[in-house]
Amino acid sequence: MARGFLLLSVLSALSAGAQAATLPAADAALGKKVHDAYCTSCHTDSVYTRKDRHVTDMQGLLQKVDVCGHQIDVSLSKAQMNNLTKYLNDTYYKFK
Repeated sequence: MARGFLLLSVLSALSAGAQAATLPAADAALGKKVHDAYCTSCHTDSVYTRKDRHVTDMQGLLQKVDVCGHQIDVSLSKAQMNNLTKYLNDTYYKFK
């Protein structure tokens, strides 16, 4: 059951990533609020800056945001996910 849910999450993220290789209009300031409310409960900012980070492109970032939301059982709206992704990209990843 958990594998099926994870597979569904990944497929959903792949679909979203394929649709949005570049992030649609989003608000990084609102994304920071989402980040501070949910993401810091599991890890610090060092996860974004470590040399062996798993996220290597925008599609991967979109997928990770989706997967993390499911792991902590939070239902983020598409706008919140876009805002969070924009915040993370603008602040840490700098993908184009």
